[in-house]
Amino acid sequence: MDSNRETGSLIRFDNVTVRFDDLVAVDGVSFELSAGETRVILGSAGSGKTTILKAAIGLIPINGGRIILLGQEIENMEERQLFGLRSSVGVLFQEGGLFDSITVGENVAYPLVNRKTDRLPASEIQTKVVDALTFVELGHTVDKYPSELSGGMRRRVGIARAVITEPPLVFYDSPTAGLDPITANTIMALIAKERDSLNAANLIVTTRYQDGQLMANFRYNRTYGHLEPVSKNGDGDRHSSNPTRTIFMVMKEGRLVFEGTQAELEASNDSYISKFVPRS
Repeated sequence: MDSNRETGSLIRFDNVTVRFDDLVAVDGVSFELSAGETRVILGSAGSGKTTILKAAIGLIPINGGRIILLGQEIENMEERQLFGLRSSVGVLFQEGGLFDSITVGENVAYPLVNRKTDRLPASEIQTKVVDALTFVELGHTVDKYPSELSGGMRRRVGIARAVITEPPLVFYDSPTAGLDPITANTIMALIAKERDSLNAANLIVTTRYQDGQLMANFRYNRTYGHLEPVSKNGDGDRHSSNPTRTIFMVMKEGRLVFEGTQAELEASNDSYISKFVPRS
């Protein structure tokens, strides 16, 4: 799976606010994400992390500001238009979000089978399914059911489903939640592989600082087929065009209270921000 993508903003939040009755879930948040970049969103439970992902693809309405997804403002779109736009975005839901009643192969094929445009013949879909599962090192599971797989394997199948259309933008909602450290690192290594193989932009919600640390400090070498370290803190200058650039965001009570590089995050003396950085 390989693709060359042009740089440019793939998603932009302009002063976005989301309310649920009297609760302000997202309060005036602004950021943008371009090809090859990663943004890692940290924050306590209820801080607005997952709400940002849902708002980004129009699953929940916003009460203020603008969201520009793949060049289109989405807040006034009809569901039919949003459905088509969502098909151009990969999403890994919490726990993988697989359908238990169909096979792994059918789960992975779902985005292609249900795409309204660019319908593919069954033989080509099957080839893409095998390629996507091979990409996450699970080519042998195509005829199995999700219940036959471990939690980490189900998460990897979720990644295969998220990237089978080779989307320019992928959202990951708690990709390592509930996994042991070794399996969690395997998942993040696959996400880095996806980013660097497709030059995709990633928006990752997580509570594990280590998830962002791996994204910032490693890249996938397509020639040799493995991860390798990059320069200190991965991204160097936060305004650099380096395709491995990783920016950390910290949410608190719906507000974006930090935005910067790994080095800037580690240097913060703010008591809330600091609790997301393990101290030796």
